[in-house]
Amino acid sequence: MGTQDPLAGFVGFATALREAGVACGPQRVQAYLDAVERLDLTEADGLYWAGRLTLCSDPDDLIRYDDAFAQWFAAAPPEPRPATVRREQRSRIAAMVSQPSGEGSGDTDDELRVAATDAEVLRERDLAELTKAEREHLRELMAVLRPRPPMRKSLRSRPARRGSLDPGRTLRAMLAGGGEPVRLAHRTRAHRPRRVVLLLDVSGSMSPYADSLLRFAHVVVRRAPASVEVFTLGTRLTRVSRQLRQRDPERAMLAAGTAVPDFAGGTRLGETLRIFLDRWGQRGLARRAVVTVFSDGWERGDPGLLGEQMARMRRLAHAVFWVNPHAGREGYAPVQSGIAAALPHIDRLLAGHSLATLERLLLEIRDA
Repeated sequence: MGTQDPLAGFVGFATALREAGVACGPQRVQAYLDAVERLDLTEADGLYWAGRLTLCSDPDDLIRYDDAFAQWFAAAPPEPRPATVRREQRSRIAAMVSQPSGEGSGDTDDELRVAATDAEVLRERDLAELTKAEREHLRELMAVLRPRPPMRKSLRSRPARRGSLDPGRTLRAMLAGGGEPVRLAHRTRAHRPRRVVLLLDVSGSMSPYADSLLRFAHVVVRRAPASVEVFTLGTRLTRVSRQLRQRDPERAMLAAGTAVPDFAGGTRLGETLRIFLDRWGQRGLARRAVVTVFSDGWERGDPGLLGEQMARMRRLAHAVFWVNPHAGREGYAPVQSGIAAALPHIDRLLAGHSLATLERLLLEIRDA
């Protein structure tokens, strides 16, 4: 390990992990040291698993950990134990595949091809009509979404090969070269993520979609926690951004469900949007943001108030989308009082009844 003191060697290993990009803070390092105190230090397997279980907090950490362990302890990581996770995931997918009676599992390639086809069918299914098994599979498909936030130009600049002249960098380069002329330095405007605001209707008419939409919002928040805000709309307005920033989706759903007091209640879109704009939107959250309202448009309050608040929203925001789960159905017409009042003030009316339509929404948000 390169040192006479075992404790210093283990601390040095944790330092090497941090330099490799593993976020192991003091608490994890202390847990690691407590674990190795109970081990036989000549057992490489025990040292490997003690560190892996205490110092790693993300699946991406495992490769970095294996490389650092091999270099620091001069020992190859042990062979991984047979995992049951893959079999469980495969069984969930296979459970949705109808196989002819009397046949075995069949060829693996055929099985995977059928599972992939089944997943494509599921992506187009209406979220309100899914069975329990299909909802479980949908959560797995939703977890692998990789949304890209919309970008906007920043006030700051960055070095570039082309662009406007950067006098400061050019002058510093000349001074470093003894006053001799050097190649001119250029700069261009940097880009930063544009804020995204998701407003989710959780009233009774939207309850079949509420869980899936919250999970969708969790994926978007986790991708860009600093630039995404989420609120629920019903008889009250509730901010759930903090709850959805938790990494584990089940904990995030539980925290959001606890925070929202009006699930499956009434709908007062105009009043809740007015509260949002007065308290948060006018002060900055909606300014130059991409705002997306998820609602079927059934309004129990004054449709005129909703129209006024959507007009305010449009003046503040960079883009306003309205996602209606019924808009993807054949023969749909935006005749509900809420939709009719909001329609003149939105950029796009989009469908949101399936995973495929939510994926298309992500592209609309990215390109806004």
